[in-house]
Amino acid sequence: MAAGTTTAFDVPAAARAVLEGNWRDGEYRGRHYAFSVPSPRSYPWQWYWDSCFHAIVRRRFDAPGARAELETLLTAMDPDGFIGHTVLWGHPLDWQRAIRYNIASRSDLMTSTIQPPILAWAWAWAVGDPAAEPRIARHHEWLREHRALEPDGLLWLIQPDESGMDASPKFDHVWGRLAQGRMRFPLLIARNRRLGFDARRIAAAGRPVVCEVLTNVAWSLSEQALGRPSLTPALIERLYDPRRGRFADDVRHAVHPTAPADRPVTWDTLAPLALPDLPDAIAQRLVDEVLRAPRFADGVPLPAVALDDPTHTSRETWWGRHRHWRGPSWINSAWLVSLGLRRLGLDDEADTLARRLTAVVAREGFREYYEAREGYGMGAHDFGWSTLLWELVDPAVPPALGGAPPPPPPPHASRDD
Repeated sequence: MAAGTTTAFDVPAAARAVLEGNWRDGEYRGRHYAFSVPSPRSYPWQWYWDSCFHAIVRRRFDAPGARAELETLLTAMDPDGFIGHTVLWGHPLDWQRAIRYNIASRSDLMTSTIQPPILAWAWAWAVGDPAAEPRIARHHEWLREHRALEPDGLLWLIQPDESGMDASPKFDHVWGRLAQGRMRFPLLIARNRRLGFDARRIAAAGRPVVCEVLTNVAWSLSEQALGRPSLTPALIERLYDPRRGRFADDVRHAVHPTAPADRPVTWDTLAPLALPDLPDAIAQRLVDEVLRAPRFADGVPLPAVALDDPTHTSRETWWGRHRHWRGPSWINSAWLVSLGLRRLGLDDEADTLARRLTAVVAREGFREYYEAREGYGMGAHDFGWSTLLWELVDPAVPPALGGAPPPPPPPHASRDD
């Protein structure tokens, strides 16, 4: 465990139990699948970036299973390289969910939108060199062709949920009453369905598209994992404001155009800390002026929205629908930020994040997210990517990303046994 972390809570054992309990293995439409659902009761299918996080943790006790989880995403991939936000293994959507899911038809295996593209980076963590898997390169070709709307190569989103931060208040000005979690969100899905979920057609029609921070952090990490030129300089050029010392989305055709300085203060301005090539001066300023400020530092790591921001709320539902990422804290965010802290040599601060989160999880279990002030568990139970706590308390970067070789797995951990 991280230096100074003392607790009776066995993080590795508890994390392993969640991922094993969530494991699904079978055949569907002539394809084999093997992965952990995000949560048995709330999320019964495979979610793209959830599976990437699951594989990163699973590599510690079940390397073949970690690879199988990522292989399952590639098994679902269309011939042109597209991989959807959600893969509907086992059974199709019922008609009620079909209204709220980004599908062209109920017969589709996948939704027609994306999530932060961290597959290549996760492959480097869990398997090895992603350049040795040609299907990953094909996936990147699709993303570049269909979502890089400008010559700088950064990706653009057509819906708020593509960012993985579904109902973040930073999207309120972009989509207004059609934003994720609002009653009219199905109208946005229907409009994009009519336009073939095609970002270029949507932008040409004068509809909102967003060059989003977290998505492009994931994209830069994955491009670098493939051995390609880093997109971090382009990300800084387009999304970083040196006067404010913050990152903010570039938005076209917003319903309510709003300058970055007037938007909600959300955690994703810290997401670039995960980039290995983020200039130290920018990284240190983010730590000094954002992460260490009471608006984030006083909360359970890491609040989705600054504690003092007017949009911050612990409320979970509106009109009977969940609106995620409007205040409570998420473990995957804390882990990504901790990577930057350790790169800067701020191990004590990363260890503090780990200790604080361990105490919360020991009390509340692996929940989807946690109330940002008191730390009570919220959202789904037995939530897979919250097992990233293991990465926080026992940091171990794999050889493919410049780290040391991992320790041997415990006996009988392999699925080939």
